[in-house]
Amino acid sequence: MSGDQLPVDSDIETDQARGAAPRPVHIRPAYLALVAVGGVVGTAIRELLALGAPQIDDIAVVIIAINVIGALALGVLLETLASAGPDHGRRRIVRLLVGTGVLGGFTTYSTLATDTGILLTHGRTSVAIVYAVMTVLLGAAATFCGIALVRPSAMRSRSRGTSSSEPGRWAASPRSAQPASRPFACCRNADGAPH
Repeated sequence: MSGDQLPVDSDIETDQARGAAPRPVHIRPAYLALVAVGGVVGTAIRELLALGAPQIDDIAVVIIAINVIGALALGVLLETLASAGPDHGRRRIVRLLVGTGVLGGFTTYSTLATDTGILLTHGRTSVAIVYAVMTVLLGAAATFCGIALVRPSAMRSRSRGTSSSEPGRWAASPRSAQPASRPFACCRNADGAPH
C-alpha cells in the first residue's frame, strides 16, 4: 500500500507539495495552546458547578449531569463539524478548542471513578455499580442524541441540493452521495471507509 492510499487522519497534516513528512497535530504549539486554554475554561466551569451543588446521599449528582450534558454537547459539536466538511482550518480550531479543550475539561470521568471507589469502600456496592453504569449509559445515549439532533438539518441541506462555495460541505463534497446520517463521520477517510 503506497502512502497515497493510507487512510486520512485528521490529526496528521501533510504538505505533499514540499515533500514534508506527516506532522501530528498534537505536537504543534498553537494547537496545544488551544486545547490548554479550552481545558482551563471547561475545568473552571465544572469546578464552579461542583462546588455550588451539594452531594445527595454521598453521590455527586452534579457530576452525572455535567458528564451527560458534556456528552450531548460533544455529540452535537462533532456531528456539526463532520457534516460541515473536512477537519481543517476553523473546524479543526473549534474541535480542538471546544471539543477537546472545553468539553474535555468540563466532563470528568475520573471524578466518576473516584466517587465510585469511595462508594465501594463504604460498602455501598449496589449504589456504586448503578452510579457508574448509569452515568456511562446516559453519557452514551446523550452523545447519540446530540448526533441525532444535528443529523436532520444535514440531511435537509443535502436533500435540497444546497451547494456551498466552501469545499467539503455535504452538497459540494464527493461524500455527498453517501448518507448524511453517518455517526462519527469524523472517523472516516475521504471515501467514507472507517479508519
